[in-house]
Amino acid sequence: MDPSSSTEAPIELARSRASSVSSISTTSIVFDRLHEETEKANARRPMPMRNASPTYKDDDGLDHDAGYKESDATDLETGPFLSPASGEDGLDGLDVEKPRQGMDKSFKRGVCIAAAVFVAIWFGILFIFLTVKSDVSTDQVDDGLSSTFHKSGKPVTLDQVLAGFWRPASHSISWIPGPDGEDGLLLEQGAHEKDYLVVQDVRSLASSANAAARDDDLQAEASRTLMKERWFSWADQQHTAVDVWPSPDLKKVLVSTLKQRNWRHSFTAVYWIFDVESQTAEPLVPDHPEARVQLATWNSQGDAVVFTRENNMYLRKLSDDDKDKAVIPITEDGGPEYFYGIPDWVYEEEVFGGRKATWWSGDGKYIAFLRTNETEVVEYPVQYFVSRPSGDAAEPGEEYYPETSHIKYPKAGSPNPTVDLMFYDVSKDQVFSVEIEGDFPDDDRLINFVMWAGDRVLVKTTNRVSDVLQVVLIDVAARSGKTVRRVDVAEVDGGWFEITQSTRYIPADPERGRPDDGYVDSVIHDNGDHLAYFSPVDNPEPVMVTKGTEWEVAKGPLSVDLKNNLVYFSSTEESSIQRHIYSVFLNGTGLEPFTDTSAEGYYDMSFSSGGGYGLLSYNGPQIPWQKVVSTPGNPSPFEHMVEENKHLEESAKTHQLPRLKYGTLNVEGFDLNYVERRPPNFDETKKYPVLFYQYSGPGSQSVTKKFTVDFQSYVASALGYLVVTVDGRGTGSIGRRARVAIRDHLGRYEALDQIAAAQHWAAQPYVDPARLAIWGWSFGGFNTLKTLEADGGRTFRYGMAVAPVTDWRFYDSVYTERYMRTPQLNPDGYAETAVTNVTALAGNVRFLLMHGVADDNVHFQNTLTLLDRLDVAGVENYDVHVFPDSDHSIYFHNANRIVYDKLSNWLINAFNGEWVKVANAKPKVEPRRAEEVAARRSDRVNGGHWV
Repeated sequence: MDPSSSTEAPIELARSRASSVSSISTTSIVFDRLHEETEKANARRPMPMRNASPTYKDDDGLDHDAGYKESDATDLETGPFLSPASGEDGLDGLDVEKPRQGMDKSFKRGVCIAAAVFVAIWFGILFIFLTVKSDVSTDQVDDGLSSTFHKSGKPVTLDQVLAGFWRPASHSISWIPGPDGEDGLLLEQGAHEKDYLVVQDVRSLASSANAAARDDDLQAEASRTLMKERWFSWADQQHTAVDVWPSPDLKKVLVSTLKQRNWRHSFTAVYWIFDVESQTAEPLVPDHPEARVQLATWNSQGDAVVFTRENNMYLRKLSDDDKDKAVIPITEDGGPEYFYGIPDWVYEEEVFGGRKATWWSGDGKYIAFLRTNETEVVEYPVQYFVSRPSGDAAEPGEEYYPETSHIKYPKAGSPNPTVDLMFYDVSKDQVFSVEIEGDFPDDDRLINFVMWAGDRVLVKTTNRVSDVLQVVLIDVAARSGKTVRRVDVAEVDGGWFEITQSTRYIPADPERGRPDDGYVDSVIHDNGDHLAYFSPVDNPEPVMVTKGTEWEVAKGPLSVDLKNNLVYFSSTEESSIQRHIYSVFLNGTGLEPFTDTSAEGYYDMSFSSGGGYGLLSYNGPQIPWQKVVSTPGNPSPFEHMVEENKHLEESAKTHQLPRLKYGTLNVEGFDLNYVERRPPNFDETKKYPVLFYQYSGPGSQSVTKKFTVDFQSYVASALGYLVVTVDGRGTGSIGRRARVAIRDHLGRYEALDQIAAAQHWAAQPYVDPARLAIWGWSFGGFNTLKTLEADGGRTFRYGMAVAPVTDWRFYDSVYTERYMRTPQLNPDGYAETAVTNVTALAGNVRFLLMHGVADDNVHFQNTLTLLDRLDVAGVENYDVHVFPDSDHSIYFHNANRIVYDKLSNWLINAFNGEWVKVANAKPKVEPRRAEEVAARRSDRVNGGHWV
């Protein structure tokens, strides 16, 4: 769509499969789900059940939560679609006047016939109206645990939200394989009234009710202590363990101490090798016991550790004949420009989502690792005006200068780091690489995934803009390789490849029907992401494990049960805003749900190393819970409740939680999910202001059936405003066609979809169209500004943008170019997507900008350049708040609290009309009464609005 064209995107009536076609012509009707189960029952066959505290923030970017919800199928708001009671508005309601005497009989007969026809037509229209309306699903409004609590309980407070009062208690399990292949072992660290580090069989968690199940298997592993205490001594000094990594044979433990954060995932620490039998420790680097190590990794045999220190790689062998405890250097030219075995900033942030770029072969004979050359990458300075994150004292005379951190940060279109895959032969002490014919050039290559497949290595690479994928298979022993699969997404749907790290190796097992090695991977199929089984490993034509045009795989494979050839995954098959766990055989048959699909649910699951057990997490819409369960391939049924969140259930009963209304909005042929959070005492006869909250980033999802009580819930519950979230084009779980529509044009369709939604809500009888606001953080902040820019004050009046991108040429290359390609290839797209039309921003009543000065992700440069544009144009209808030394999450020195206080109070002032624009404003000089002045001061003290 031409950005200069009208922003009033058409909204059409979305219909369920069973709905009748209305003859009423309309361009702005929304179809809301009365209940998802109605649509679900018509859309797909039933699937029987198979036997079997961080600081608060709203900017996590993926799976943004939709709010608290409790379904009640008996409490539906049918409103005008209720059938009239007998005698009301029916034939009995017609007042037929009797004819006067002396009327001509033929005329009388004609009048009677006409009246009868009129009555018949009227009744027919009424019948059709009621029939059509009953077939069309309407809104699903969820009243929480009980509708009575909404009116009698306490409102949600901002203090509760920020303190984590409404955050469900949850647990994670560190599953580990047993030394002899045992399944169901977990690692407990720092558990109450237990030794510090313990390996435990999950079946020992069973309560007395499950004692029989526990006793059925006499081989259940007893609790085994690896470390009795968290503290240990070496060289007459006491050290405190922070992180721990047991060796595969459980005889030793890698321990980190004195941990210091680097970037989002990476850190440095002093590492130790702890002996389980003697309960003693020794330095990982004997000659430099205080050496700070960036990464250390066990081999599968537990007799060697490879580690990176000062960007060089080393090998420490632990065999009995290694009495001198020698550390073998693998690389020697690492330094500020060269990284070995660890990612640089952009690969850590956007590719691996972690700090590891080292991979041992299963037999311990080889090590694969990345070499990253940052010579051409430009540095970006991040300044700290209050703190010194480096921990280094300022030089004499420089105490009053800010500390500056220089980060190699490749912006869109600028040089990327050059990355190569290298190998180390342990027995020969040799480093080598393998040339691949037809590989991408150094400046046009992203290495996205590395996995050992037996004695070979599977590598997934793309070009720089992520729309051509090559899968490479390397024979390390032969030092040769070839491209086994190539996909150009332009031939599929014109989109891009998302980076995933979930590909699973499937070893050959002829007795179980697997004659060759293979792997399960996520591929683009049927308008979505699905699972495919490639075997042999070099076979480019897979067996599709999952298929479906109306749903896609959300996470997968979560696990593969090799004994039973079962693949586990989560998907949107029931609904795009739900998640259920499924299993399917490698050949694509036997797809069955593992979770109960007869009720709405949003599930996740982590599996034991062998896939026989899992931690099943129910995340909503009811109160979340967690339990450890056996899987269908496990012949011994097992179930143990881990968390029920009883305290949360009681809190929900005593508070006024928002009422949630879910539905879909059809914009230009795309059905977009929404949730409307209504105040607990919602009254359709009143006029409510509306706050739109969105993230809108590619592949993200904010509208889900997860249990959430967040800032949006507070606004609806305590402030009494409507809060709406609409997942527009580009977001996840509604199919590739909707997702890739934004390619080359970030901010165009995302903004138009929010405007279309606002136009719909502005037309509702319970909405005050003069009081509409929008807010978001990060990408949500960007889309807030693009929406205000595209709308120009015609629909929205106010906006609040936190840590926004304002020009994608300022953001990192790997993320940005995946969706926009490079500025060199797409100059017009980048120009369009930048927030530059400050005249349009001036058309809004007022907007708010907030940003952390030390944001190393979305640089403060974004906000500063926008402020300059506003200054040049003389635009002044905005407020700004910046936070010294805060990064993208804005925490430093109480900043997070200030962000949400500011959002709340600023919004109150907006909807109270305090930001009304007045041309040629004149000062008020009349004296005020003393009591009025005192009241104003009291308002300020209590966080109220001001004038």
